[in-house]
Amino acid sequence: MNNDSSSRLVASLRDWLDRAASGARLPSTRALVAEHGVSPVTVQRALRVLAAEGRIETRPGVGTFARARVLTRPADYDWQTEALSLSTPSAPRSPSALQSVHGDVLALHSGYPDRELTPESLVRAAFRRAARSDAITERPPTAGLPGLQAWFAAETAAEADAAAAPIAASDVVVLPGSQGGLTTAFRVLVGTGRSLVLESPTYWGAILAARQVGVRIVPVPSGAAGPSPEAVDRALAESGARAFYAQPNFASPTGAQWSPGLRRDILQVVQARGAFLIEDDAAHEFGISAPARPVIGQDVSGHVVYLRSLSKSVAPAIRVAAIVARGPARQRILADTEVESIYVSSMLQTVALDVVTQPAWRSHLRRLAQQLGARRDLLVAALTEHAPSVTLEQVPAGGLNLWARLPEGTDLARFVTGCRALGVTVGNGDEWFPAEPTGPFVRLNYAGPNPSAFPDAARAIGQVLNDGAW
Repeated sequence: MNNDSSSRLVASLRDWLDRAASGARLPSTRALVAEHGVSPVTVQRALRVLAAEGRIETRPGVGTFARARVLTRPADYDWQTEALSLSTPSAPRSPSALQSVHGDVLALHSGYPDRELTPESLVRAAFRRAARSDAITERPPTAGLPGLQAWFAAETAAEADAAAAPIAASDVVVLPGSQGGLTTAFRVLVGTGRSLVLESPTYWGAILAARQVGVRIVPVPSGAAGPSPEAVDRALAESGARAFYAQPNFASPTGAQWSPGLRRDILQVVQARGAFLIEDDAAHEFGISAPARPVIGQDVSGHVVYLRSLSKSVAPAIRVAAIVARGPARQRILADTEVESIYVSSMLQTVALDVVTQPAWRSHLRRLAQQLGARRDLLVAALTEHAPSVTLEQVPAGGLNLWARLPEGTDLARFVTGCRALGVTVGNGDEWFPAEPTGPFVRLNYAGPNPSAFPDAARAIGQVLNDGAW
């Protein structure tokens, strides 16, 4: 819960219920207000949470009571092992980037920006306007609201070369978040049992999506400058792959941005091989010292399938993304999304379009670049001072994270656990490698909460490295 008073009251009442007898009557709202120093609205909010958890029940005109606790024998799930034996492999553990933390933990592991870096006032105002419109009840077209399709098309075409194929609103398919878009792209453009070339390291969500679809992953090394065109060409040729997934702008986790020459060379490789470049532009709005330059802006014949999301830049609750594709590929992508999600909520699309078309959106992005730059530089300085054995291959020109190499021989699992014991969470770098890791790396998010504590986090990292007997 976001309301701290409600959270504290819920925690206190849970403790009371744990000790209370079944059917015990809770104190009245007036008594709870007086005891905890909160408002009646806060009390009602806390009681709704407990009711949703099944911990209490309200009897109108009588009061609120602790529900009887039903003791059940442990469930037997052994039968599922056999039933699932011919199905897909077991699901992987939740990636560190998705793990929630509480209390005073210094969170450097997340892949999302802190709340204060989002355009919250624009989002709230957009929701109020959308709630008064037909968006609250209508079903949108399966490919997306025409206005939002047009916005994505215009944004994608804004940096395009004059010779590039035009990008129309009809080339856009709106999606409920980019993660599902990756699954769709891999399923439609690659297919189960066939090969997909990936950068290594690369976005953990792409690795999981590829494994979920059942494609064969073919990694190519990629560092601070991006992948070698020659390595990509060899991987496509030797594997027979017809698709290459990459993040040309502020890649997660390395922060790499492809140079103009590399964008041209990679595009020539996929064209020559008759392959697709699945371009993930998830960090488009997070440029600091350089803007994002999508490769699709140089594409003349539909080799680039472009994916962009608004979930990080607008708000995590706005699960809206888009795929831009042309020709038969677009038709297959639309058909797959119709089966997978049918359509994206009109409310979310309307809110997203409202936010990104406000004049204040551009002002927000300019402020965001300055804020991200200040946070990035603060974390870099803190690591340099307090954890000098950590190596940064580059200070990225955009994105949300630093990709840090630890001293050779570091036991990464023990390092991550040691940092957590000191109140710091970091991203375990092994999760970003589709094959064997090439060294001990961690991903550190400088866009998370409480940047003033970066020096404390760096001191903790340095202490664990100094104390570690690997």
